[in-house]
Amino acid sequence: MKTNILTVPAAIFALTLVSCENPADKTEAAAVKDAVEKTETTTDTAAGTKYVFTPESKVEFTGSKVTGKHDGGFKTFTGHFTVKDGKPVGNDHKVVIDMNSTWSDSDKLTEHLKAPDFFDVEKFPQTTFDVTELTAGENGAYTVAGNFTLHGVTKNITFPATVTESGDTVTIKAEFDIKRKDFGIVYPGKAEDLIRDEVVIRLDLTAKPGA
Repeated sequence: MKTNILTVPAAIFALTLVSCENPADKTEAAAVKDAVEKTETTTDTAAGTKYVFTPESKVEFTGSKVTGKHDGGFKTFTGHFTVKDGKPVGNDHKVVIDMNSTWSDSDKLTEHLKAPDFFDVEKFPQTTFDVTELTAGENGAYTVAGNFTLHGVTKNITFPATVTESGDTVTIKAEFDIKRKDFGIVYPGKAEDLIRDEVVIRLDLTAKPGA
């Protein structure tokens, strides 16, 4: 069986397109603005119950460069959200991430992510997301806004999320992308293998009533 020589470059080109695909092209970009002063919604908060994260909760990310992508996340984080009748209320919702717990699909990359080129975890050991506003939509859809502090930089970001209730468990899921350079993470990578600005964030947070 003979192979058409013209199909070889086409196949290589197709593989290149796959490897160069930007994961952020499939997610919604978070709206980013300067941090805002948080005003506690005490009435709604007092009427609700504080739910704390269960061990099944996940905070993950995907970063990419021109030759491929890497997945990662954080093994240790705490947080809570306030719930009434199975739905989040007010703005007493917060996530605190231990940046030393960063992991990725490559041990070498994990160490580099913790270094000054990226997260600089020795200088910035925590990342926080503190909700400033929560807007309910239809069928469990919400728009979430909050002050996000990463790498010593705080911005207010807004992204879509969904909320579901099952028994005494409430789950919040979201997938969106941010630009790392907005938070002072500017390491470019190698000249022939540049790192993209966009990073996909995935939240899969489950919580139950806590103290």
